[in-house]
This record gives sequence, C-alpha cells and structure tokens, in this order.
Amino acid sequence: MTAIERFTGDAHPYSGGDPYADYRTADFPFTHHADLADRRLGAGVIAANDEFFAQRENLLLPGRAEFDPEHFGHKGKIMDGWETRRRRGTSAGDPWPTAEDHDWALIRLGAPGIVRGIVVDTAHFRGNYPQAVSVEGTCVEGAPSPEELLADDVKWTTLVPRTPVGGHAANGFAVTSEERFTHLRLKQHPDGGIARLRVYGEVVPDPAWLAALGTFDVVALENGGRVEDASDRFYSPATNTIAPGRSRKMDDGWETRRRRDRGHDWIRYRLVGRARIRAVEIDTAYLKGNSAGWASVSVKDGDNADWREILPRTPLQPDTNHRFILPTPTLATHARIDIYPDGGISRLRLHGSLTDEQ
Repeated sequence: MTAIERFTGDAHPYSGGDPYADYRTADFPFTHHADLADRRLGAGVIAANDEFFAQRENLLLPGRAEFDPEHFGHKGKIMDGWETRRRRGTSAGDPWPTAEDHDWALIRLGAPGIVRGIVVDTAHFRGNYPQAVSVEGTCVEGAPSPEELLADDVKWTTLVPRTPVGGHAANGFAVTSEERFTHLRLKQHPDGGIARLRVYGEVVPDPAWLAALGTFDVVALENGGRVEDASDRFYSPATNTIAPGRSRKMDDGWETRRRRDRGHDWIRYRLVGRARIRAVEIDTAYLKGNSAGWASVSVKDGDNADWREILPRTPLQPDTNHRFILPTPTLATHARIDIYPDGGISRLRLHGSLTDEQ
C-alpha cells in the first residue's frame, strides 16, 4: 500500500458558499480502473457495528456527497455518509477511547477482483472524521453472511494499514496486492464519519461460472472485460460502455468532446478471455443530439495480431439499441469500437463464448 498524497487534520469549519471550495483532493493514478464497489455491479455494505448518525449504505452511493447545512434530525446533523457515535472510555477517571477502539463496516464487492487503489472520502466531515482508517480484504465465495465473514477461520489481508487521514478530503491509497478479493472490511479509528468508499481494480470472474453460462457478453465489466485505452474521456469514462444494464441517463454512457479536426474517437478493450464472438450490440440510449454518427467494430486474436473489422462503418440512430448478427463467428482476445466523428455510445455488447484455449 502507498499513500498517494497524505491529508491529515481538521478542515476549516463550513463558513458558507460552495462546500467543496476547500475540499482537498489529488489526481490518483488508479481511478481509470473500474470501481469494484459500484452498486451497479451489485456491491453492498452488508454490516456495520454502528451507524448511529448516518447509515452505512451511504458509503457506496454514486456521485459525490452532498451537504445541507440546515438539515438536522432528532439525532443531530444529518450527513451524507456513514457516521458512528463518539466512543468513550470506561470511567470518569479514564474517559478516552483506547488505541484499539474502532468502528467497522463490511463491504461486498460488486465483482470480485484485484484491488489497485482505494479512496476513503471524508467530504463534509470536517471535525468529525476518523483519526485513521484501515482496510482489509478477504475472498469468500458464494453469499456469506456477516457472521460467516467475521468467523475466526476467515483470513483477512491488510490492503491499507492503519493510516492517519484528513477531514473533508479524498484520502487515496495505491494497493500492490495481487490477490483476488470478494469482500472488504473498512475500519475507522476510533470513530467518526466517512462519506464515500471507492475501490478501484480489475474484475477477476469465477471461470466455472462463465463456463456454465456458455454464451454471454465477453466484454462486460462484470464478467471480467476491461477498457485498455480510449481516445477521449472528457465527459464520462469509457468504462461506462461495459457497465451492467442499459444506460439510465446521458452521463451513464461514454461521450467525447466535440471534434474540430478530421479525426475520430475510439475505445480499445480486452475481452474476458479468448472468445468466439457471434453478435454485437451498440446502444446509444439517452444520447440524442450527441450520439455518434457512425461506428465500426474491430477485433484481434492475440496481443501482437493485426486488427480486422467485423462490423464495417455503420450509421447509428440516437437513443437506439442496434443489434448485428455476424455472418461468421470470430475469434478474438481484444476489441475496438471506432465512432465517427465524435459523440458517444452508452453500451457495447459482444455476445459469444470462451474457447478452450485461454
């Protein structure tokens, strides 16, 4: 684990205006990876020891945390995050929490995988954030209960050791472990509030599950596909194009800036494995005046192989799902979609099956 940029200490009390004006953040080198804790992938906060002031589920909400200075409830200030009560010592003579005291939350990743980086975001927790945080990971197949995860025989691997963090800040940590994880345990020492948790990494699916499926989307994020590169990520990330389900609004797809040259935009993908592709879907849902005008799809079979076109440049309609059956199944390990001249698509689906040779 490596802390990218260390933020410690209280933020200034909120004094009005834009609450993000004094928010502390940095450019993290791992955020191009998928968020394995994305609710759209099925992630969830399945348990926490305390959520007195604010619920644990807020940790995985999409988008940045919101702040309303006038929003109070019968327990006090209502925060957009996970916040526990203040810990106390055992007596008047020793009123302080011990060094070992902490609160915890169990997170089920939406897709199992290798974690490349974690962001513990304390946005708007200015004087009520934890002094330090730590994160552990484990791999338990199936759908274990919180009690099963907390059993003595479950092995937890430290991804982020106990590390001081700052209030109203994006606290980022690069992770170097190559293990596959299904669940995380987030600890805050000794108590306090965390607005959001983001877990960036690479999906590593269960091969037995994929084999049982037979034909499936071989570029889907949830199955282990990933974006290797893209020409433009100005309005939204290219990873959205392989997210689960159909797009629900415009920024849930991929949209590029307006081109003023004779070029075009593209995304390059690595498939789940070597696959035999039989059909292609290109969806422009919610992209109406800004969908791509045309698109083509190419594939290659192996890192050093040549690209070959499987779908020639084809006109696209706005806010429409386009389906194409290939005349001949095509072997591939990588795919690329080229859009002309710019604009966006919401989803790309490549339907096929894995080969015996991986």
